[in-house]
Amino acid sequence: MLPSPPPKLKSQCLAVCVLYTQGIGNKEWREFGRTEVIENTLNPEFVRKFILDYFFEERQNLRFDLYDVDSKSSNLSKHDFLGQAFCTLGEVVGSLGSRMEKPMAGIPGKKCGNIIVKAEEMGNCRESVMMQFCGNKLDKKDFFGKSDPFLVFYRSNEDGTFTICHKTEVVKNTLNPVWQAFKIPVRALCNGDYDRTIKIECYDWERDGSHDFIGEFTTSYRELSRGQSQFNVYEVINQKKKGKKKKYLNSGTVTLLSFLVDIEVTFLDYIKGGTQINFTVAIDFTASNGNPAQPTSLHYMSPYQMNAYAMALKAVGEIIQDYDSDKMFPALGFGAKLPPDGRVSHEFALNGNPQNPYCAGIDGVMEAYYQSLKSVCLYGPTNFSPVINHVARYAASVNDGSQYFVLLIITDGVISDMAQTKESIVNASCLPMSIIIVGVGPAEFDAMIELDGDEVRISSRGRYAERDIVQFVPFRDYIDRTGNHILSMARLAKDVLAEIPDQFLSYMRTRGIKPLPTPPPYTPPGYPVQSPNGHPLNTPPGHPLQTQI
Repeated sequence: MLPSPPPKLKSQCLAVCVLYTQGIGNKEWREFGRTEVIENTLNPEFVRKFILDYFFEERQNLRFDLYDVDSKSSNLSKHDFLGQAFCTLGEVVGSLGSRMEKPMAGIPGKKCGNIIVKAEEMGNCRESVMMQFCGNKLDKKDFFGKSDPFLVFYRSNEDGTFTICHKTEVVKNTLNPVWQAFKIPVRALCNGDYDRTIKIECYDWERDGSHDFIGEFTTSYRELSRGQSQFNVYEVINQKKKGKKKKYLNSGTVTLLSFLVDIEVTFLDYIKGGTQINFTVAIDFTASNGNPAQPTSLHYMSPYQMNAYAMALKAVGEIIQDYDSDKMFPALGFGAKLPPDGRVSHEFALNGNPQNPYCAGIDGVMEAYYQSLKSVCLYGPTNFSPVINHVARYAASVNDGSQYFVLLIITDGVISDMAQTKESIVNASCLPMSIIIVGVGPAEFDAMIELDGDEVRISSRGRYAERDIVQFVPFRDYIDRTGNHILSMARLAKDVLAEIPDQFLSYMRTRGIKPLPTPPPYTPPGYPVQSPNGHPLNTPPGHPLQTQI
């Protein structure tokens, strides 16, 4: 973190920054950690990093408080408050280069300077390596034949013991085997320590499991990374045999034939490289929602709380907006009669401007939704394909990985154009696009579950969707009986957004699209910035990625 100074900072200021995180349910701020104290500078550059679990599908609120330390007390109230800044972890990650600059506030009538927060994905070893070995003149172990050799790889542990990490296949009846290439995570091979010993044993396979030891050798990841060369031809040594025979040289040699490193990319790599998530909303204005003027309507605007449409829109939108740089979102409606002539539309702009349906932020979308309710007439039928095709037209024009499109459809009823919707989804499955459907109200949503495609891949006219791009959830599953709407909407957002990173990655991988390099670090004028040292961490699906800020 690189806070620039508030005017109050003096050359003798002792600055410390305190990070707070917020609970989802009770909204309580908890201190997460403090930086070291930086002395005598107007531009404190804090070295200490905070490691947090990152979840795309959650809104993770952060608060940074800056203090001038006036004593040795750990009680913050005894120090001078210099300002604070609020953001979400998604805002930092979603900023260009995962670097966000924000003004600090908190002292009425005073400018408090700026804070710069940078995030990077942790990672000890997202690398995997593909290797292939061959043997030459290995010892003959079989009385009636040659040998059936295979290799066993071990990584060394801190306590000097060894743990098996890979076995090759057995190559039958040869003293000059060529084993198949194999892929192994670098973490499994050496635990991320490139100089740690790797032991490789060679055996002659026996059917009863009593494999004959041919010999062994040691190496390291750093040695292997030299690739095919004289450095990676290893003598296979049998120490017992060497002790008995004075003229013993070796039990053959093993040669590294190839060494290829593959770095597994993550969702965050694309976001850091500048890929934008384009978010579009489509809202159901069919008559089955009920008269918006009546409290029984799903579109009813109560003075006391948001309706189901507004709650779903806000819950999902507030998270996904962090990944869109301009925060301008197209907002569409379907199933209504429009003024002035009463024509029915299944693809109309909520802001009334078909040439420019963009709304400023989620708050702008909410305002356009409320205004539409006052001007359109709810009608029908419930057609999904026009709004899906609307977003698909934009997604089809971008195939370089620079943009990905997410369509949120909020609806109350049974789909009227099921065949056309299936066809639209199948067509869209080869585009950089995902569809979220939130079903509100008491209706049965069997058709939506079919579109979700988790159990059976959706098809149309004999064509199957290239990948699963639809996620459906019924809103009623998230109505909190205790009245804690904040917590229930957080669960809703988490469930509907959880599949987006995997759907995103499946598109990029099948198209062979690599992340763009992260933009070069920003250097504020006047002093150099040290780039933090960190290693990326790949985590399996369902686990949090970790970021350090």
